[in-house]
Formats: sequence, C-alpha cells, structure tokens
Amino acid sequence: MMLIIDALLGLCIGSFLNVLIFRWRENKSIWRGRSQCPDCQKTLRWFELIPVLSFLIQKGRCCGCHQKISWQYPLVELTTALLFVSVSFFNQPPIYWLVASVLVAVFVYDLRFGEIPHIFTWPTVVILLLWNLFSTDKQVGNLIAGILIGGGWFAFQYFVSRGRWIGGGDIGLGALMGVILGWPLILVALFLAYVSGVIICLPLLLLKKKTLKSAIPFGIFLVPATFVTMWWGQKIVNWYLKTI
Repeated sequence: MMLIIDALLGLCIGSFLNVLIFRWRENKSIWRGRSQCPDCQKTLRWFELIPVLSFLIQKGRCCGCHQKISWQYPLVELTTALLFVSVSFFNQPPIYWLVASVLVAVFVYDLRFGEIPHIFTWPTVVILLLWNLFSTDKQVGNLIAGILIGGGWFAFQYFVSRGRWIGGGDIGLGALMGVILGWPLILVALFLAYVSGVIICLPLLLLKKKTLKSAIPFGIFLVPATFVTMWWGQKIVNWYLKTI
C-alpha cells in the first residue's frame, strides 16, 4: 500500500515538474495561471490533467486542436513515480523525494534546453546540507568534501575554459551530487558519468552525427550516474577494492 501511495505521489509531482520546466523556461509564474495547450492555448480541464491517464485516454493529442502532446509529459510522470517508489524500496528517507524531483527536473531541462538553472541546484544543496547536519548521523566533513570535489571539479573546468567546456550550471549540479553522495562516492558518480558519456558519444562521433565542437548536455550523464551511485555506489566501491 505504501508503494502505491509513493507511486501516486510521484505521478503528481512529476506532473508538477513538467509545469515547472516549461514555465521556468518561459519566465512564467509556476503557481499562477491554469495549464494550457502549448499549441492552441486552450485552458485544460481537470480531466485533461490526470497524470499519464489523460495522455492515454486522449491518445496523445490535445482535445481542442488535436495536435500531438509531447511524450515528455507521461515519461516524466512515470519516471518520477518509479523513483519515488525506489526511495522506499532502498529504505531512504523521504527527503530523497526532493532529491529525485530535482534531479529529474535537471535532467529534462538540460536535455531540452542545454542548461541547468541554479535555482534547481543550489537551494537544494543548502536544504540537504542542513538536513544532514541536524537529522542524520552522516559525517558532515564527508558531505562538505563531496561538495568541494563535485562543485570544484566543474568550477575548475569552467574557469580554465572560460565557459567553453561546460556551463556554469554543471558547477551547481556537481555540488548537489556531492551533498547527496559525499566522499568517496562522488568519485564513483563522476567516473560513471564520464564512462557513460564516452560510450554514448563515441559512436555519434564515429558516425559524424556529432563533432568534437558539438555541445552535449553533460547533465544527462551526471543525473543517472548519481542515481546509480545512490543505490549501488558502496557495492561498486567494495567490488573494486576486492579486485585490486
């Protein structure tokens, strides 16, 4: 029953994240104004806003103009629901619902628009640091080390390249990864992100779909690496130590 509740909550939060992503990009209020079809501007009724279900009933099209609805909407809702269930499955505290929500927003925003808003990352860093400081037995020194390594690594690249290699938003995401994972798991997440980036981007380079000068949003590799490390990072470290 609790997993079902987690899934339903995740669906609702995922629906909100879709609103957040598009309205933040368009500099619109997140809290005011009814949801509208992006094509015909028709105000959506309540039964058109049910997560996933409305998309399926409407066969992926707007009831007014019949234009296709982006698959982003149900995918974000389903992904957030799955992540909320995973929080309970891995016995993580409810604060990780916030972690999952922010990371989903970062992933989608970076994928669609090629940037990561600081408002998504830095306030979450502060919240998680305070929560860990007063509510858990985690060593704060390890979390601060994670922040300095995660944020510092990308800050170094940003300033050395004058913003040509990475965007400033990656610094905030690196710091967020650091406070989520701490030391030494932040190194595992960075390693996984770079390896997955090479695995995916190398074929694109070989097929000439991308060039060395092409801008590729690195957040889409950092976010999955963070989730993998959250769940299995210590097992990866233990496996590695046994093999050396």
